Amino acid sequence: MSGVASIEPLIERAAHGILPGWAQITDPRLEHSRRVAELLGRWAEQLGLDLDDQTRWRATGWLHDALRDADPASLREILRDDRRELPDPLLHGPSAARLLQGEGVDDPEILDAIRYHTTGHPSLGTLGRALYLADALEPGRTYDPVWTASIRAQLPERFDELFPIVLAQRISHLIERGQPLRPETVDLWNASRGE
Repeated sequence: MSGVASIEPLIERAAHGILPGWAQITDPRLEHSRRVAELLGRWAEQLGLDLDDQTRWRATGWLHDALRDADPASLREILRDDRRELPDPLLHGPSAARLLQGEGVDDPEILDAIRYHTTGHPSLGTLGRALYLADALEPGRTYDPVWTASIRAQLPERFDELFPIVLAQRISHLIERGQPLRPETVDLWNASRGE
């Protein structure tokens, strides 16, 4: 149960693939968002979540990359905190969360899921972790399709068990590419291991 009194109209529309006017997203990325939303919607239904929560989960999938194709300089203008210093590819989540708040979305779980879907964060709830998984595992992803399909087939039943495995894979990928790990990613890893 979400604890949210009612579904905001923007969230209701997004659950049906109608994005806000400020979205800047290419057609291929829109297809990715559709696949993430479908996966989240299916998981929410399988988990027995109520219809409002199923709507929230689908909307989160549609909205998570709404600004992925925006100019990084314009995204930095949206942010007024230390998130402005994120590398360009990580700016879209916090910027979208900021704009959603500005439009009256007052759902901390959705906002945090979108804000931290690229880096993770130890405060992520079930929806945030589900988005992190769906973003990595949606069927259009081309890296290791056999592995991603095998993990998807076990979700959401083995969610808690598989989350650290997917997180470890994503961290390994960053390390292999010589990219630094964000502190919130490390904190999420430690939290997922019970430390």
